[in-house]
Amino acid sequence: MTGHVVDTHLHLWDLTVSEYAWLPPGSPLHTTFTAEQARRELDAAGIATAVLVQAEDSETDTEFMLAQAGRHDWIAGVVGWVRLDDPDTARRQLDRWQRHPAFRGVRHLVHDDPRADFLDLPAVRRSLAVLAERGLPFDVPDAWPRHLGQVADLAAALPELTIVVDHLGKPPADPEEFRAWLSTLRAVAAHPGTVAKISGLQRPGEPLTADAARPAVEAAFEVFGAGRLMYGGDWPMTVPSGGYGRTWDAVSALIGELPASERSLVLSGTASAIYGVAERVR
Repeated sequence: MTGHVVDTHLHLWDLTVSEYAWLPPGSPLHTTFTAEQARRELDAAGIATAVLVQAEDSETDTEFMLAQAGRHDWIAGVVGWVRLDDPDTARRQLDRWQRHPAFRGVRHLVHDDPRADFLDLPAVRRSLAVLAERGLPFDVPDAWPRHLGQVADLAAALPELTIVVDHLGKPPADPEEFRAWLSTLRAVAAHPGTVAKISGLQRPGEPLTADAARPAVEAAFEVFGAGRLMYGGDWPMTVPSGGYGRTWDAVSALIGELPASERSLVLSGTASAIYGVAERVR
């Protein structure tokens, strides 16, 4: 199952460029991960293109990603950062980023923001309305448990905004919490402007398997359908739990069970619709 695949969630970072303060010192992630390394991982999986997603709430990180996109044609797009709690600054930053053809969306590390009500802030809502006016999607990472309910409220308040739930909102392992997560995810999916990424399903210290991922992935297909789901590899976050190949093997096994038309949507069609990235065979 290769060829027409867009990885919609891949990171690069360079410790000589920025701090990435959330990286745990001494962990396998506390090192530089380059475009050349990423390309080798994608080649091994037979994947043609990828979308880079911000790893820091800074202009420096977005500048770095856009520079990489300018050097490597396999980078199909960049989801960067703007200061959403300051609409005037957000507009100026968007004006700047949108001069680059690779800029395709915005994300903020809501799970690391000390403001639990970040997505409800009036200034943030005004900035997100600007994204909607410009046709730019908004990615929300690691939304469970703090922010997934807010995503549903945001989707109701700004129906014209495309909201991307990264990592399926981080489904929990505990059965009772899983039921609560699914109920909340269903409320998010009830809004047609929402989509989600089958990405980031690894758990600390555990290699991802198809069996482990199946409950969350099947739930996602139930509530969103294939036309509102995208594949994302989440490299190099997967390095401590087995790396890109293990993640791709697990997720692609589940996607491979779908009819061909639905596989095509998850692997490239939804990415094309949401991020405007072209399908390409490598």
